[in-house]
Amino acid sequence: MGFCWSGECGNRPCWAGHYVPWHAGWVGPTVLLCIYGFCSMMRPIEPFVTVFLTGTYKNLTTEQVTRQVIPVWTYSSLVLLVPVLLVTDFLRYKPVIVLQGLTYVTAFLLILVGSGVRSAQLAFFSYSIAMAADVAYFSYIYSVVPPSYYQRVTGYVRAAILLGYAAGASLAQLLVSLDGVSLYWLAFVTLISVSIALMTSFFLPMPKTGLFSNEEYSADQTKSCVDAVLFFCIWAATGRCGFYQVTSYVQVLWVHIQPNNFTAYNGGVDAISTLSGAAASVAVGHVSLEWSVWGELVLGGFTVLIAGALFLMDLTDNIWISYTFFFLFKTIYMPLTTICTFQIAKKLNRRRYALVFGLNSFVGTVLQSVLTAIVINTKSVQLPITSQFLIYASYFAAISLLFTVRGVYKVLHLKRPAAGSQAERTNSMPGGSHL
Repeated sequence: MGFCWSGECGNRPCWAGHYVPWHAGWVGPTVLLCIYGFCSMMRPIEPFVTVFLTGTYKNLTTEQVTRQVIPVWTYSSLVLLVPVLLVTDFLRYKPVIVLQGLTYVTAFLLILVGSGVRSAQLAFFSYSIAMAADVAYFSYIYSVVPPSYYQRVTGYVRAAILLGYAAGASLAQLLVSLDGVSLYWLAFVTLISVSIALMTSFFLPMPKTGLFSNEEYSADQTKSCVDAVLFFCIWAATGRCGFYQVTSYVQVLWVHIQPNNFTAYNGGVDAISTLSGAAASVAVGHVSLEWSVWGELVLGGFTVLIAGALFLMDLTDNIWISYTFFFLFKTIYMPLTTICTFQIAKKLNRRRYALVFGLNSFVGTVLQSVLTAIVINTKSVQLPITSQFLIYASYFAAISLLFTVRGVYKVLHLKRPAAGSQAERTNSMPGGSHL
C-alpha cells in the first residue's frame, strides 16, 4: 500500500500497484507547481516597495519612482510579451518558468542591494520579464495532466497563488506593525522565497508536446469560438490594464494621503482584500446563472462599483477610507476576472488557452502602456497622483457603460424571441385564439 502518484486512485491509498515515477502522474507536477506559485507570490516587500524606495533606505523621490521607475515595468512588459508568448510553446513551458524564477530572484536582489534610479529601473525590467512569463506558468499544467483533471488542478494552482500573495502581505504587516522590523528584512525574506521558487522550477517535468502546436481548426470552429468569447476577452484585457495601473500606483496615492507613515497598513489591506477576492472568486464559481445571457450585464453592473470605489479613493484625504475602497476595488475585480476566465475556458478548445490568455495579456499591456504614456510620462501634463486616479476611475466608468449597454441589448434581444415563441405556442393550442 502507498500513495498513488499516477492519480488513478484519487486520494485513496493505492493497493493496485499503480506505482509510476512521481512526476508521471498529475499529482507530482501539481504539487510542484503549487509550491512554485506560493513561493513566487509570497513577496512581503511588495506592499511597501514604494515606501522602501522613497524612504531613507534608497532615497529616491516619489517623482522618480512614479515617472522613471514604475513605467519601465509597463513598457518592458509590452515589448517582452509577444516574444515570450511565441517561444513559450516552442520551448515547452518549463524553461520559461525557470526563466521567470531567475528574473524574480534578479529583481528582488537588485531591490535589496542596489542603489539609485538605474538599479531600480533594472529591477523593474527584470520584474517585467517575470510577469511576461506568467503565460507559461498558467499554461504549463494543461500540457502535463489529463483533461479530466483540468478543473481540479486549476483550482489548486489558483489557490496556491492567492494564498502565497496573502501570506506575504500578512507577514509584512505583522513584522512592520508589531515588531517594527526593518524593510530590509522584508526584502530579504522576499529574496529567499523567490529563490525557493526558482529551485522548485528545476524539478518540474518537461512536457512532451506544446498546447497549440500542429493544431488545425475549421473556419466554422473559429467563428463560433470568436462569437462566444470576444466580449469576455475584451473585459479581461481592459480590466487587466486598469487593475495593474491602479495597483502599481496606489502606494503613491497612499504616500500622498499620509506621508512618512512607516506603520502604514498597506500589507494588511493587501492581504485581506486578496483573501476576500479569492473567496468571492470561489463563490462566483458556484453561482447558477445563464452567463451567456447575463454575463456581460453582470460585468457592466459591477464595474460601476469599481469606478465608484476609485472615485471615492481619489476624493478622500483619509487613509482608512482609501484603504476601505481599495479593499472594495480588489474584492470586486477578482470575481469578475474569474467570470471572464471560466467563460473563455468553457468555449475554447483547451489547446488554445495559452494563445488566448497570452493575447489578452498582450492587449491589456498595450492599453496600459498607452495609459501610462498619456497619464504618467507626458511632460507637458505632469498630472498629480489624484488626477491620475480620477482618470483611472473614468476609465472603468467607460468600460462599465460599454458592457452595461451591450448587456441590456443582449438580454432584450435574446428574451424577445423567446417571448415571441411562447406566444406562438399559446396561439397554436386548441382554443388559444379565444384566450
